[in-house]
Amino acid sequence: MSVSKIDSLRPDEPESAGRRRFLIAATGVLGAGAAGLFVDVLVQNMNPGKAVAALGAPIDIDVSKVEPGQLIVAEWKKKPVWILHREDWMLKTLSKPGLLERLKDPTSKYNQQPTPAFVNGNYRALKPNIFVAVALCTHAQCIPDYRATPHTVTSWWYGGFHCPCHGSTYDFSARVIEGSPAPMNIPIPPYYWKSSSVVRIGETSADGGHESWTPDIW
Repeated sequence: MSVSKIDSLRPDEPESAGRRRFLIAATGVLGAGAAGLFVDVLVQNMNPGKAVAALGAPIDIDVSKVEPGQLIVAEWKKKPVWILHREDWMLKTLSKPGLLERLKDPTSKYNQQPTPAFVNGNYRALKPNIFVAVALCTHAQCIPDYRATPHTVTSWWYGGFHCPCHGSTYDFSARVIEGSPAPMNIPIPPYYWKSSSVVRIGETSADGGHESWTPDIW
């Protein structure tokens, strides 16, 4: 697929910090790509105390004010977790033949989830537009950069996540691209929707399903 066709998937807007809308409310140091570092984020003051969260208590995130294209980072079990509001054009890229043939594991066979049906398919999410995932590369646990602009790494890449440590590349569903040193897709943490706008990370149901489950990569 040509670059012009890739461009046509995305609204014609100039690239800028405002356009990317990569908003992070951080109280610590943002070590993008630095192994062992993560962003300590406060999201609407809904997270429990750090001592409690460190033990694996679930956290509630209100996504009602997260705009399309915007990425926020939360903390669960002392690890960073992405919450990305995917735009329609991002969702359309996830089933493009030019991408699928380049994925190591397009169906997330090695998805590290408690049940294969938890999240599946191209979206890897309970709601297509809201993507929740561990913010760690599966190669050396660096924090990949969020890239909301197509062909910034290669001429055919639609955008997604790129690890600055060793070059691993992922799509907007955090599925790893062939040629990357990362061995598998970025895992999805246990979560469910408490309401139409509040997602609980750390459980898969109101009765506490899989509340202690942790992806193997951690």
